[in-house]
Amino acid sequence: MSNGIVSVSEREWRLYLADMLQFAQHVLQYTEGLDQSRFVVSGLNYDATLRKLELIGEAANQVPDDVRKTFPQIPWRQVIATRNRVAHGYLGLDNDTLWSIIQDDVPELIRHLEAIGGLDRDS
Repeated sequence: MSNGIVSVSEREWRLYLADMLQFAQHVLQYTEGLDQSRFVVSGLNYDATLRKLELIGEAANQVPDDVRKTFPQIPWRQVIATRNRVAHGYLGLDNDTLWSIIQDDVPELIRHLEAIGGLDRDS
């Protein structure tokens, strides 16, 4: 709004974007210093990373369509589809694909979310 007051709905979708950013940062923290083979056998790191990827997609799914259209640089469908593949493991997410998502897609998602700005939880 032009008077500087943030509407409740805008605050809500910004919180979902902030969640996505935080979860993506956790993915990188959980995999820092690991190569793919060490990651796959890491147990807690592997499970926690999958959970954060799932939560990224959950948060993305809550962002209204009109907001998604405002930020076309974020691959919304891919993010949500990744969530579905993780949540329903039978859809087949192999470790090579998973590692590629972690190494390539997550850092790019972080860059896009950081570029939006205003995603700290106190705003």
